[in-house]
Amino acid sequence: MLQGLLNLDGGVLLWIQEWVRSGLLTPLVTVYTHLGDSGMLWIALSVLLLCFKKTRKAGVVSLLALLLSLIFTNGILKHLVARTRPWLTVEGLVPLIAEHDPNSFPSGHTSASFAAASAWWRTLPRRWMKVTAVVLAALMALSRLYVGVHFPSDVLAGVLVGLLCGWLAWLLWRRFAAWRGLEP
Repeated sequence: MLQGLLNLDGGVLLWIQEWVRSGLLTPLVTVYTHLGDSGMLWIALSVLLLCFKKTRKAGVVSLLALLLSLIFTNGILKHLVARTRPWLTVEGLVPLIAEHDPNSFPSGHTSASFAAASAWWRTLPRRWMKVTAVVLAALMALSRLYVGVHFPSDVLAGVLVGLLCGWLAWLLWRRFAAWRGLEP
């Protein structure tokens, strides 16, 4: 059964390579996926949110979520699972970018994007901001498949870890805010 899932994982990537990749999309997706390197897009947006009183809480909670995502994904899970990158095991798959971390599971880019989006969903004041955060996170997750550096199961695990980190950060903020009397 596990081998069947692994074959499906590789098959999805080969399908994307064959039917979705295009000369128009590739430069756009490549640039976007690199914006997620080291979580820089999400860190920059979180710092920007710190600059405005109405979004300051969103900035703090998302930075905490990003830290938790880094610890769980890159500090623990990638080393425990030690799954190799897809181009090393899926015959015919050509990655569009160089990825220097040999471990694939879970996707750190996806985890960071969903950690921030999850934190923002709970803390941003406007619905359009929340929806935009989730759309940006989903696009980051899809970009990792498009460029061929993660299996779909890596990305799904990254989504789940990111959502968990966003939720944990929000819970920690609520406890801290109640303790310090920051919120009614």
